[in-house]
Amino acid sequence: MSGFCVWAPRAKSVDVVVGNRRVPMACDCRGWWSADIAEAGPGTDYLFSVNGGNPVPDPRSPWQPHGVHAASRIVDHSAFEWTARSWQPPPLSSAVIYELHIGTFTPGGTFESALGRLPHLKELGVTHVEIMPVAEFPGERGWGYDGVDLFAPHHAYGGPDGLKKLVDACHNNGLAVLLDVVYNHLGPDGNYLSLFGPYFTDQHHTPWGEAVNLDDAGSTEVRRFFCDNALMWLRDYRIDGLRLDAIHSIFDSSAVHFLEQLSREVEELQAAAGRHFCLIAESDLNDPRVVMPREANGLGFDAQWSDDFHHALHTLLTGETAGYYADFGCMEDLAAALGHIFVYGGRESVHRRRKHGKPVCGLSAHRFVVCMQNHDQVGNRAKGDRIGALAGLARQKIGAALLLCAPTVPLLFQGEEFAASTPFLYFTDHSDLGLAAAVSKGRRNEFAAFGWKPEDVPDPQDIATFQASRLRWREPEEPEHREILEWYRSLIALRRSTPALNSGNLEDIRIDFSEPGQWLVLYRGQIAIACNFSKSPHRIELRFTARALLTSGPDINVTTSTLEINPESVVILQEVRP
Repeated sequence: MSGFCVWAPRAKSVDVVVGNRRVPMACDCRGWWSADIAEAGPGTDYLFSVNGGNPVPDPRSPWQPHGVHAASRIVDHSAFEWTARSWQPPPLSSAVIYELHIGTFTPGGTFESALGRLPHLKELGVTHVEIMPVAEFPGERGWGYDGVDLFAPHHAYGGPDGLKKLVDACHNNGLAVLLDVVYNHLGPDGNYLSLFGPYFTDQHHTPWGEAVNLDDAGSTEVRRFFCDNALMWLRDYRIDGLRLDAIHSIFDSSAVHFLEQLSREVEELQAAAGRHFCLIAESDLNDPRVVMPREANGLGFDAQWSDDFHHALHTLLTGETAGYYADFGCMEDLAAALGHIFVYGGRESVHRRRKHGKPVCGLSAHRFVVCMQNHDQVGNRAKGDRIGALAGLARQKIGAALLLCAPTVPLLFQGEEFAASTPFLYFTDHSDLGLAAAVSKGRRNEFAAFGWKPEDVPDPQDIATFQASRLRWREPEEPEHREILEWYRSLIALRRSTPALNSGNLEDIRIDFSEPGQWLVLYRGQIAIACNFSKSPHRIELRFTARALLTSGPDINVTTSTLEINPESVVILQEVRP
């Protein structure tokens, strides 16, 4: 027997529909409707009908095997046989994160097909695999940020068991798993939540449409919905941590912010389960309170993404200054990102036309995740071009060295480690052609701020756009790609084996640089990372006598404390003491 329940506080009647049978449900005083059906159990398909209307999926559906508009299916989470039973993830302080998109990571585009690439990730040296959103979204392909069935792993990827197999295999390969979740909005296609209750509010607005109701009438159960979703991924799928998308668009004026409530409940689950979990926020606010303890009026998150490092590095590697890159472009900005995390920690922003951010004080750099590439910074370009294609492999090596030797937690984007030639484009599979046209128009308008022409933007609905974004796994064996792969492996191994590179203490950072955009030396204890961004050789006086540990090019000349560095190259040096 299975018990069905659903929250629908405004409904006059709710039926659960199993096959051709409609069973009326009873309502309690909190607006929860319930019914038992003796013959229903794991594998049973069902729908809910509100006020006699057309049957629609369960808001908490655990599986949508036929997509967002079809029946939900009961899942027995206790039936899966986990093999990595004693697994504990490594701490974020030692993490090298690898972000991937299931649909394009392998030709098969499924959880199961990703299993074959786990040895590659382990050999690379990454510790955490961060999976882009997998909650059920419209169609067969997409980025996942327009999910509508938040409790159901996407059917085209392999559903619940497929995700569990991937997580279990990751753990058996020594890899922790982070999952990207979206709690600031839901997609419009297949979104039936408003039929059931006040899940959305017009008190706030997001760039993507209706805001989630976290502080208006009925918000108690809405908050419960999203907290339960987070706990489900950690408990039932044994995910090791969650990355919350764009928390600056999660609006809540409550005395206890939703994110504070979530971090507390995750901590409670951690204590009960005896497993370590982490919460990472994507935030555009440059606000260190996100990662401050709740006891200090913070949100209690373990880490947050910081885009300032990416923007400061990207402008120096590529020369681009359009859009939000207008706020960056000098070596001083990169030095600030390396030594202070936020370039904009209360400074006036040209792009925003106001002061932005707050300084980071007294926090470990391990509280901040940075990257040279991620799904947004590649995929939100008109042609989805990667840094190697934009700046060349010599300059990518410079960026990789700074990323992997910085005091912050580094994140790589799929294929970055071998300079994948494939782009990562924005793709969708909407059955609603009006919605598809609106999405395409919105993308073109967004790109106009960067000077990209509408004709340069591939059609997201064209399956060729999706297919072009798939990694080509023969490339790591090709000489040019193998060379950059070995560079990344060497950098990660050096980071892992060198105590000075594992420290998150910002007080130990020392930086010398020259303007405009010529060279920079990052000092971390007895280690120096010397970078020449210019097309001319430079002579740099180091702070100590050194020997070269790792270099991106030949013919490095280090004489006592003087370094002669080649154009567009990087050298990692170690102090030589008498």
